[in-house]
Amino acid sequence: MFDSLSTKLGDVFDKLKRRGALSEEDVSAAMREIRIALLEADVALPVARDFIAKVKEAAIGQEVVRSITPGQMVVKIVNDTLVETLGPETPSLNISGNPPMPILMVGLQGSGKTTTTAKIAKRLKEQDKKKVLMASLDTRRPAAQEQLAVLGMQVGVSTLPIVPGELPVQIAQRAMMMARFEGYDVVMLDTAGRLAIDEALMVEVAAIEKATNPHETLLVADALTGQDAVNTAQAFKDRVNLTGIVLTRIDGDARGGAALSMRAVTGCPIKLLGTGEKIDDVEAFYPDRVANRILGMGDIVSLVEKAAQNVEEADAKKMAKKLEKGKFDMNDLAQQLQQLTKMGGLNSLVSMLPGGAKMQDQMSKANIDDKIIHRQLAIISSMTKKEREKPEVIKASRKIRIAGGSGTSVQEVNKLMKQHNEAQRMMKKVKKMGKKGLMRQGLSGLMPGGGMPPKFGG
Repeated sequence: MFDSLSTKLGDVFDKLKRRGALSEEDVSAAMREIRIALLEADVALPVARDFIAKVKEAAIGQEVVRSITPGQMVVKIVNDTLVETLGPETPSLNISGNPPMPILMVGLQGSGKTTTTAKIAKRLKEQDKKKVLMASLDTRRPAAQEQLAVLGMQVGVSTLPIVPGELPVQIAQRAMMMARFEGYDVVMLDTAGRLAIDEALMVEVAAIEKATNPHETLLVADALTGQDAVNTAQAFKDRVNLTGIVLTRIDGDARGGAALSMRAVTGCPIKLLGTGEKIDDVEAFYPDRVANRILGMGDIVSLVEKAAQNVEEADAKKMAKKLEKGKFDMNDLAQQLQQLTKMGGLNSLVSMLPGGAKMQDQMSKANIDDKIIHRQLAIISSMTKKEREKPEVIKASRKIRIAGGSGTSVQEVNKLMKQHNEAQRMMKKVKKMGKKGLMRQGLSGLMPGGGMPPKFGG
């Protein structure tokens, strides 16, 4: 998400930064290009108009025109306005109060509501240590209640037993009664959706809200639907006490305008993002971090947090000991590749680095994607135990066997060997430099000529 917008804004800012000074005409021209970029990214027209007005008012001030780096000042103003538009604070789920606390999940059919319900339940259980009960109120979609029950078993969260013939309001009331008797902290109520907004849907959701008095009413909206997601949010906001938005499928080819528009149009904060299909693929929405990603500044904080969540402490200590000895075999390389996959893959990580949009574009043109990681893991899996521990024994005949066993080519095996050799060289250099030398020279001391490491995949 935001890739197209990020690229176009990056082009505008590159032009501004190349100028030593900025006139009011330069700023006005840049604002026109930014406005076009916002509209092409599906940002609602009134939101784009207000955004440009705020930026332009600040950007034509004397402090910008007379600034030593006026281009950078404009970038900062755009960044601050983006944060303001997305929401100045990082909103969190309201789970403070007397249990059981109901969380009502609403939205259209196909937005990922049921899966998102299970994702949030798992997050509340593991991160907030809450005892969660899930209940499906969807009596219309075939097997909807069974789907939530299966997801509940997958994430280790209890689900309300299914009683055929019950109406949605009755199911919600039974869920709250069970939660009170059995000591649950949170009750996730997954309501039915429709293909489009209609009166029957709104009457049902309003009745459930009245019967349960939820702490949170979260709208689950598909980022891929663009302006339709904004219209859906406004329709629900008009009929129920909507407290937050969960934007799903942001890993898809979404233009990103929905996120900018929904917050501005409805006044409801975006609280969570669905980042993928896996049950763990949900994360908090941080306006400042998202603004940084849009403007190509990266999101190093999220990258570090993701690494901390996915890298086991024992594995990190084991790797540190090997690093001190200057050893790095194919088993270690496989472990690093597996951790990369756990953290969301190449595209996910690159998107968090400064200049991520341009790097992703370069990767796409060079046909570098997550398939490379899986192919490299297949190559390592085709090696014998001895070959993984001592890669130096792998010669021509062994390479042919490994390529055949992994469904790859000898050229790909050679690339992986070269990648391992570069990593091994760096490990030996770390050992030679020692801790003091590493602290003094930093990572640049590990690279040839102080440059960047070799390109991924050789």
